[in-house]
Amino acid sequence: MAANSNFKLSVSMQKNNQYIEELRGVIRRLHGVEAKYVESVPVKETFQGKTVWDGAVEVFELIGHPKAPKAYAWAHDTDNPKQPRKHVTVLHIPPVVSPILAVRAAIVQEHRLAQES
Repeated sequence: MAANSNFKLSVSMQKNNQYIEELRGVIRRLHGVEAKYVESVPVKETFQGKTVWDGAVEVFELIGHPKAPKAYAWAHDTDNPKQPRKHVTVLHIPPVVSPILAVRAAIVQEHRLAQES
């Protein structure tokens, strides 16, 4: 039984490493700098008593970015077959100075984009 638990933990760690590398690549492509993984922060955002976002925000230290020392990033699956996975990155530039504020900024931006469509 312990061997099976170790195998599950190993597979989970491999998937997590792939996910972190995926996000590092997105940061590199979008912001033109390297990113060093710092931590994963659980965030739950509610609005009027309903959960509007519940997940982990990955925090990265940015190397050589002219304005932001950090970036917050995550990805989620979509219903769009042309873009089945969406990546979100938010730079640590005031007023966005924490994972929860990054989630809130992304929600506001997504809402604005939906209204423009």
